Amino acid sequence: MPETAVPHDLAFDAPVARFDQFGLAPAILRALTDQGYVHPTPIQAQAIPIVLQGRDVMGAAQTGTGKTAGFSLPIIQLLPARANPSMSRARHPVRALILTPTRELAVQVAENVRAY
Repeated sequence: MPETAVPHDLAFDAPVARFDQFGLAPAILRALTDQGYVHPTPIQAQAIPIVLQGRDVMGAAQTGTGKTAGFSLPIIQLLPARANPSMSRARHPVRALILTPTRELAVQVAENVRAY
């Protein structure tokens, strides 16, 4: 995501240097540490705060830059807060939807989300 694509009110005054600066849950931070991740990539540093605000984000970056973590980490963070304690299936609306253009990419995204 080019820097100009981030509205000024959502831009950082100082770059985020570590994942723990996002305010992510301890379990998410442990999963990231277990996988050896400490520093967010530029796409993650720009996307995570926007998604944590409940806003949509569209970003583009090269393969291997962490786009999946950029949107899935904040989704995982937000899901428990939006949980419905009801046991009825009818009272559990879709809380997040991730679309991919291919089955192979869907499998890859699912594996990454499970790891976090």
